[in-house]
Amino acid sequence: MEKKSATLSEVMAARGELLNPDCPSREVLKRMTSRWTMLVMLALQDKTLRFSEIRRAVGGISERMLAQTLRYMEEDGLLARKAWDVVPPHVEYNLTPLGQQASIYVLALADWLESHFPLIEQRRREHNAPSRP
Repeated sequence: MEKKSATLSEVMAARGELLNPDCPSREVLKRMTSRWTMLVMLALQDKTLRFSEIRRAVGGISERMLAQTLRYMEEDGLLARKAWDVVPPHVEYNLTPLGQQASIYVLALADWLESHFPLIEQRRREHNAPSRP
């Protein structure tokens, strides 16, 4: 039996409506765009790392927040967790194919941010400068 291709309108309808406050995609958007998820994705791009290695790579994240972020990423299918049955425990994390696809966009945003940061910083200073009478 041949699988029928979806029409553009069917694909668009399945995507959801992020501007609608009741759209269930918003929860995924919230998780995907969190600072910690984005930084973990950058740390894991093309790498397999252990918990402590991720924590060192993502400066400033607490153990609790990293554990929660990794759990959410695994739930959303962005992250694969492999636990080895050894003492002490050995757990490795890497991006799934879905996570690798998403990381392309995260990397693009990070590149844009870093290349435009001086301009953004300048605009912030100008905006916050006291007005002159």
